[in-house]
Amino acid sequence: MMARVTTPAPMLLTGRLVTASTVVEDGVLVVAGDEIRYAGRASELPAPWREVPVLDAGPGRQTLLPGLVDAHCHGGAGGEFGAARDSAATAVHHHHVNGTTTVLGSLVSAAADEMVAGVRTCSELVAGGDLAGIHLEGPFLSHERRGAQDPAALTDVHPSLVEAVLLAAESAGAPGAVAQMTFAPERPGADRLPALLGGHGILPAVGHTDCDAATARSSLRAALDSAPRGGRPLVTHVFNGMPPLHHRAPGPLAACLAQAGRGEAVLEVIGDGVHLAAETVRMLFDLVGPQAICLITDAMAASGMPDGSYTLGGRDVLVADRTARLADGGSIAGGVATLLDVVRWCVAEAGVPVLDAVTAASVTPARTLGLTGVGSLASGQQADVVVVDDDLQLRRVLRRGSWLAPDVRDSDR
Repeated sequence: MMARVTTPAPMLLTGRLVTASTVVEDGVLVVAGDEIRYAGRASELPAPWREVPVLDAGPGRQTLLPGLVDAHCHGGAGGEFGAARDSAATAVHHHHVNGTTTVLGSLVSAAADEMVAGVRTCSELVAGGDLAGIHLEGPFLSHERRGAQDPAALTDVHPSLVEAVLLAAESAGAPGAVAQMTFAPERPGADRLPALLGGHGILPAVGHTDCDAATARSSLRAALDSAPRGGRPLVTHVFNGMPPLHHRAPGPLAACLAQAGRGEAVLEVIGDGVHLAAETVRMLFDLVGPQAICLITDAMAASGMPDGSYTLGGRDVLVADRTARLADGGSIAGGVATLLDVVRWCVAEAGVPVLDAVTAASVTPARTLGLTGVGSLASGQQADVVVVDDDLQLRRVLRRGSWLAPDVRDSDR
């Protein structure tokens, strides 16, 4: 469990404020308990809050961001979301103290009993409030576009597996914990999957697919018709795990980009400088806008750790120069960044405006997943605040009204 320093009395934070719609240079944030009570200009601060003591910001100007929301994360600090509770708790702690106050625990493809066990463990963390939900990345995925997924675990669609993981979540005290599921539309039985998932409150996500444009378009339309939560299906780490766009064979990318451009799908984007070129990331923001992009980490156990040997879903992974690759074959095997790292890279390297990058890492994923009370700095929202400097380097993290004490291991890395 997280170490917390409680702050029950109202407090006032000042600095540059990044809200859901604008950047307020002379911003003020009032937090009372676990709730934001005011977020806006200092000159418009209501009289009742003017006597609240201002929290010392330290040297230099600070920027206040909403707690970030990661819809696709496999692990961190040496821990991984799976059957081992301690390992999963280590991973979620790492991301919380580094600014991602809302995390979905992602499970890679595995044998049915392993996936059920992983869902049960992660559901316990959902029930305890540490995880916001679970993402199943497989096992109904393309063999050709599997990336780092275990080929032996991939299978055609079996509705019984969906039912089994739902029962596992319910038995752990967290019915509805499974929030999204990635599948390849060309897998036999996948045509029935969007309606099945939607009927259980699971957001369909198209990814790890080798299908053509027509198949992807049909699947995305079906997913849109049945999508629960925010009402728009996801595209799992767009460009990664799918064939490249070709003018005579556009593949799934054509359908994914077009549907996102119409506001009918949301693209997951790994903006870490490894998975996509800076020009590609900037193009996506220019093309579909931050309201149709979820910045994600796809982080694995090596996030926050030194280069070396790790595992992902039982497969050996080598991390060098902050890039994780399978020891066997060299496929990229997730990321090692935190979501704040991703936001910083998008701003500094891809030239994405800070408001757009923060929106894609907070407001959009929260809305897409149908999560209430998180993802923005506004009155009535949960008191999740990330305090950074002008270069978006982390200073402090407030989650549910309590300052998170950094883990010694995180500060030493």
